[in-house]
Amino acid sequence: MNLLPFAAEYAAAVAGWPVSSREVAMWCGRQEFPMPAQIVAGWHEAEDVRSYMLVEGQDLLGYGELWFDTEEDEVELARIIVAPGTRGKGIGRELVRGLTGLAREAGYPDVFMRVHPDNDQALRCYRGAGFLPVDADLAATWNAAQPVDYVWLRHAGPES
Repeated sequence: MNLLPFAAEYAAAVAGWPVSSREVAMWCGRQEFPMPAQIVAGWHEAEDVRSYMLVEGQDLLGYGELWFDTEEDEVELARIIVAPGTRGKGIGRELVRGLTGLAREAGYPDVFMRVHPDNDQALRCYRGAGFLPVDADLAATWNAAQPVDYVWLRHAGPES
């Protein structure tokens, strides 16, 4: 499997992966279903966002982003999703480990992610990739401006 920079021509495929409006909300916090491809295509245009796709041969398996915060010297993994037919096979964990590696290679010591509290499958995946919950007070501070009380996770370190 290879983690490559995202190419906008795959936006429609990625936008079609959520199978319900609930899954769209869990994935990216939006309400549209089906998810518009132009929204996904535009995400990687933000200056502080780097979008990636996990591929094997010609098969697109996963999508995820790195959100760089140079002021805080940290990176947030975001909008992680894998193709419906590949779920439950470790692809998500592989994608998250790859994204975390890219964040570390870029020199960022702190790697975080937020997860919808009802997304049990994602939480298991991310914990399996070396992420642990942040302190409850820190999570409460970060959630103060959020639409839901996310579960905030920090990567445990390079040895994970």
